[in-house]
Amino acid sequence: MPRAWSAKDERQYEHIKKSALKRGRSTRRAKEIAAATVNKQRSAEGRTRRSRKAKRATKRR
Repeated sequence: MPRAWSAKDERQYEHIKKSALKRGRSTRRAKEIAAATVNKQRSAEGRTRRSRKAKRATKRR
């Protein structure tokens, strides 16, 4: 897992991965789904570089 992830992000990742595996996804695909979901949530909360840059750009206008 990336260093930027918090303990909450780790728990969310494991939960989503487990759910995807239960639904019949492959391990690789389950990991992809979980990571994408956690990163999407982090971005929405403004905890990624890209989302911080976007916030700064909109504040300047």
